[in-house]
Amino acid sequence: MTTAADDRELAKPAGEATAGTERTGFGWVAAVKRSLDRPLASYHLVLGASGMLLALGLAMVLSASSVEALRHYGSSYAIFERQIIWVVAGLPIAWLASRLPNKVLRAFVYPALALSVILLLLTYVPGLGHEVNGNRNWLDFGGPFKLQPSEMAKLALVLWGADLLARKEKLLSQWKHLFVPFLPVTGLVLALVLGQGDLGTSLVLFSVVLVLLFVVGMPMRFFGFLVIVVGGLVGYLATTRDYRLERLTSFLNPFEDYANTGWQAAHGLFALGTGSWFGVGIGNSREKWGQLPESHTDFIFAVIGEEMGLAGTLVVLGLFLLLAFAGVRIALRATDTFTKLAAAGIVGWIISQALVNMGAVVNLLPITGIPLPLVSYGGSAMLPTLFALGLLVAFARNEPEARAALAAKRQARREAKQSKQSNDDSDE
Repeated sequence: MTTAADDRELAKPAGEATAGTERTGFGWVAAVKRSLDRPLASYHLVLGASGMLLALGLAMVLSASSVEALRHYGSSYAIFERQIIWVVAGLPIAWLASRLPNKVLRAFVYPALALSVILLLLTYVPGLGHEVNGNRNWLDFGGPFKLQPSEMAKLALVLWGADLLARKEKLLSQWKHLFVPFLPVTGLVLALVLGQGDLGTSLVLFSVVLVLLFVVGMPMRFFGFLVIVVGGLVGYLATTRDYRLERLTSFLNPFEDYANTGWQAAHGLFALGTGSWFGVGIGNSREKWGQLPESHTDFIFAVIGEEMGLAGTLVVLGLFLLLAFAGVRIALRATDTFTKLAAAGIVGWIISQALVNMGAVVNLLPITGIPLPLVSYGGSAMLPTLFALGLLVAFARNEPEARAALAAKRQARREAKQSKQSNDDSDE
């Protein structure tokens, strides 16, 4: 049984009903849905989230590195200026990646992987391999030029794996085609990185492998087998060196050995605690004055928490989640297997690395010494990451609806230009 008021509500025009919904506080849901339904939504989400993370990273590198830069280089801007150079060099690379056709991209995946393996092998050569914090994962070519080959290996492994599995798509129902040569080659790359002592990068690479195999439909029982094998290998390597074992276990109670292995983790927590809800203000960190090691690289998230508070850390987390949402959306909408796998692999790489970094800072995971993508200082990580995000932009532009929308915009611009030219000619 309905009342007269109910009849009047049902009789309202659609526009008035929508306005009523907005007044009750649910209109924003419909607005978000409409925005996400736009053809270029994925494209704008990747650009927006990446751009904001990059801008925030530049500001925080300047703040977090200013004291150390002044102490070692005589200028508070020295490290920030280097980061600017890496970003300026990386943006054209990202633009180029956003314009690369898949056919051209796939032609370079095997050479890129081969080059990555060669560079990883060179880290074992005396005089070239350089050890930092117990990890022999750098190549030192003299002077300021140093390279971390494992960063390039992440990108190469994603693209090579996506290309290989896409080519063998019709054969993947047979386990031998699913695993060979994918697992032996990825196992080689993982072994080379683990041999350097870089457990953090090994974890990210393993995440990429799992994501690619999950997307192509690997049975879950094989996931368990891979996790057990790699977990056992990581456990063995972690216990072969005392400093690695101490570093991996100190996060359980960093204050137990506060003056030694727990120092970095403890001061990361001090920074986050000092920041409270809204932080002490940009540039006002106390921990960056020599207390917090790697404040502008591995632990820049702690400085963000100190200077911008919980609100700032949630913004960073939200931007990474937004980037993950856009990447998964691109993968789901992809019309070819290579694009689907490459998009999923890129998202798996960037998000797993971000979570490992932030998890270490908030004392949920061991400290493994990997940077926060787009935010931490460093060119070896910045350039491959920007190239990968450029590829995500390209994949977003190639969504069927996005291609149609872009073609319509180009046609509208041409017509407007022709109309303007016709008007100018008539005026003459």
